[in-house]
Amino acid sequence: MSPESPLAAEAAVKTNPGRFFEDFRLGDVLVHATPRTLTVGDASLYTALTGSRFALHSSDDFARSLGYPKAPLDDLLVFHTVFGKTVPDVSLNAVANLGYAEGRFGAPIYPGDTVTATSEVIGLRETSDGKSGVVWVRTRGLNVHHELVLEYVRWVMVRKRAPGQVAVPEPTVPELSDAVPVERLLIPRGLRLQLYDRQLAGSPHLWDDYAVGEKIDHADGMTLEEAEHQIATRLYQNTAKVHFDQLVADAGCFGKRIVYGGHVISIARALSFNGLANAFRIVAIHGGRHTNPTFAGDTLFAWSEVLAKAELPGRPDLGVLRLLTRATKNRPAGDFPALGENGKPHPDVVLEFDYSVLMPRQA
Repeated sequence: MSPESPLAAEAAVKTNPGRFFEDFRLGDVLVHATPRTLTVGDASLYTALTGSRFALHSSDDFARSLGYPKAPLDDLLVFHTVFGKTVPDVSLNAVANLGYAEGRFGAPIYPGDTVTATSEVIGLRETSDGKSGVVWVRTRGLNVHHELVLEYVRWVMVRKRAPGQVAVPEPTVPELSDAVPVERLLIPRGLRLQLYDRQLAGSPHLWDDYAVGEKIDHADGMTLEEAEHQIATRLYQNTAKVHFDQLVADAGCFGKRIVYGGHVISIARALSFNGLANAFRIVAIHGGRHTNPTFAGDTLFAWSEVLAKAELPGRPDLGVLRLLTRATKNRPAGDFPALGENGKPHPDVVLEFDYSVLMPRQA
C-alpha cells in the first residue's frame, strides 16, 4: 500500500499523534485511557528497578502492625502510574517536564486495585521563541471506589505543530501554593504506631531526632542503565518520545534519549532510605524541578535537607517532615551541592524534590 493511497490516509487519522500546544484549551478536562490494575508483579518490578527498601511497602506483616490490611504499593509507583496515564494526552510531544506542585496522596493502593486518571488544563503560555508553549494541568487519580488516590499539578513545555500559523490564547498562569498546608494532608485511616519496630524499619531515628536545616548525605550511588530506565518508564505506560525514540532524540539538542524524570525521583527516594528509613509514607509533593537532564550511564547520588517539621493535631505519635531532596549525577553529594554560578542550580544537580513524609515520634 503506497503512502499516498486512500487506505493509508484513512489509517493515519486513526493513530494518536499527541496534542501539540495549539490543541489545548483552558478548562479542558482530559479523561485518560487505559485504567490500570496494579499487582504484586508491578511492586516486585518497581523494587528491582529502584532498589527501594522501605519496610511498609516490603512486608505485609510490618504493614499490618501499623493498621494496614497488607503492604500498600509504593507511593511513587502509584504516582508514576497516574502520571503515565496522562502522557498520551498531555506530554507526548513534550520538550521537557518543568515542575510539580500541590501534590497530595490519598487512599493507599494495594495489589489488585485499579487506578484511573483525569486532568484539567489550568494554564497556558506561549514560550518566547514561539516554537512551543507551557501547559499546566491538575491531575487526579482515583480508585474504583472513586476515592482520591493522588492529585497534583504539573507543567510541561509542549511543541507546536505549526509555529506562527495558529493564533494562541492569552497567557494564563495559575497561582500555585508554595506548600500543601498540614491541615490538608490526608492521613491513612486506621494508622497506628504503637507497635512500630525501628529495628525492622532500618533506623533508630524518629521525627524528634531531625532538626530543621539538617542536611543528610544519603551516601550510596546508583548507575542508571539504558535498559533499566526504559523498562521503568514502560512499567508506567509512559509513552513520551524523548525517553524511547532515538530518531526524535537525534533531532534534539542532546542527541540521546533522556531518562524519565520520575525514574530519577524514584532513585533519589530509594537512596534516601539511608538516613530516612522511618519516612514510611509520602503525603505531599510541594514542588519539584528537573534542573538538568539525566542519561543512561550517569551515576546518581542524593542528599536531603529538612525544611520544616510539623505536629499533627491529636497525633502525638506521628509527625510530618518536609524535605528537599536533591539528586546529583556523577558526583557524590557529601558536600551538599545546590547552587552553581549566578545562583543557578549546580550543573551536577539533576533534581530538586520538595515533599513531606510521615514519620513516627518518640512515645
